Amino acid sequence: MPISTKTEEAIEKFNRLHSKEVYAEAVEESLRRLRVFFGGGVAESCCAADYFEELAVILEEAHDVAYAAWSSSVSRNREPGFVVIYARLDFLEELRQVIEEVRPSVDARMREFEAIGGRMDPDEIFSELCFCILTANYTAEGGIRIQRALGQHFRSKPMHELVECLRSLGHRFPNKRAEFICGARQLYGGVLQALKMEDFEAREWLVENVRGLGYKEASHFLRNIGRKDLAIIDRHILHFLDQKGLIDSIPRTLSRMAYLSIERLLSAIARSMNVSLAELDLYLWYVMTGKVLK
Repeated sequence: MPISTKTEEAIEKFNRLHSKEVYAEAVEESLRRLRVFFGGGVAESCCAADYFEELAVILEEAHDVAYAAWSSSVSRNREPGFVVIYARLDFLEELRQVIEEVRPSVDARMREFEAIGGRMDPDEIFSELCFCILTANYTAEGGIRIQRALGQHFRSKPMHELVECLRSLGHRFPNKRAEFICGARQLYGGVLQALKMEDFEAREWLVENVRGLGYKEASHFLRNIGRKDLAIIDRHILHFLDQKGLIDSIPRTLSRMAYLSIERLLSAIARSMNVSLAELDLYLWYVMTGKVLK
């Protein structure tokens, strides 16, 4: 679709303000995404992100709708500069209605997570770690069922018994998940030390050291023990973003760079809604499934 008049006016306003420093050019616009090229001195600037955010504010003023810059990459097809993707957040009222509807359930779930993190009971923490290992390429409901059945035995059952338990309880990958859980036992002292780190540092340690944990699973684990500033980007969240036209398609896998980029988009949505990323995940899960799980 062609660039809208309001977007062109916003770009012109930005360029009038910064004509001697940088310039912006709208490249492509769809219903909820705008791709903008930034050229001029922006490639050498230490304040590139400030320019991106300033244009988001100008776009919001022009359209009377929240905008967020959530993805930037170095331009490879023209002069030095950046290509930035902006999200048009014109669906926030829909989410506000959901928040009003299910806030008590979400607040209760968040209190449960915070209580687990506050107690720091080793068996309970390890049970949550195993739950998140189990839910990878599986279902949250299935993971909850297995977690309840095994209770505190994740740390004690021999591997062959754990395999049989997972198989009898219907897990798709009993051998591999039992292997991951037994491997996590050997690292558990390191896991507890990692929990003393800040959120992002703790997640990086978990992804690098615990087999069976990617960025989604590590974020899920940390959220379930009370951390609030990490996004859990599973297929439900990706389907939501795809339905809103904020991503091109639903990827089968996410690289670290892609995960962090989408996390920035979700952070912008969470800030606009005045909720944490942890809470936003529960609200979006409810939108997509009608359930508030964990």
